[in-house]
Amino acid sequence: MLPLAGCATTYIKPSTVHNPAPAERLSAFGSFELQRVALSDSYSDHEANLKAAAKIQEYFDTDITPIVAGWNRKAPQSPSVRTIVIEPRIEHIKFIGGAARFWAGPLAGSSAVLMKIKYTDKASGKLIAEPEFLQRAASWSGAVTVGGQDNAMLSRIVTLVADYTKRNYDAAVGGPSGAPQELVNATR
Repeated sequence: MLPLAGCATTYIKPSTVHNPAPAERLSAFGSFELQRVALSDSYSDHEANLKAAAKIQEYFDTDITPIVAGWNRKAPQSPSVRTIVIEPRIEHIKFIGGAARFWAGPLAGSSAVLMKIKYTDKASGKLIAEPEFLQRAASWSGAVTVGGQDNAMLSRIVTLVADYTKRNYDAAVGGPSGAPQELVNATR
């Protein structure tokens, strides 16, 4: 039975190891609107995924909202200030909660989350960037930590988003997706 405990999240496939640079640096905008984290409808019928999405939102509130608020405070107030809308979306998720980890251990499988963040010029609708971010928690590491690694994955993905956002403020340089090359190259 243990060989069946392999990664059941192979359907969550990233497309890149390194996200490309935005069309322009984020500091070219003087106003920033951060939307709430959206969850793809195809994953919203599973309680563990809903709880994971809520936790990701909490991390956005503590890690990214202050960055955006700081940028908004220092921006000049004028009608000609451009606004960028930041829309985080969980495209794919499989989250194994603590109870499942406790009772099924590694047999519950691995956890993974793939997010895309759209940075859009509000006035023109022009897409400035749409990076994607991936984090995983292996079945065995999740089991050994009784869900600790599954929960840490949620924090790590928001850290990747925050790093990309900050890194691209002064210069459009892109940033890591969090995905290893072997997953990008994997066939489904």
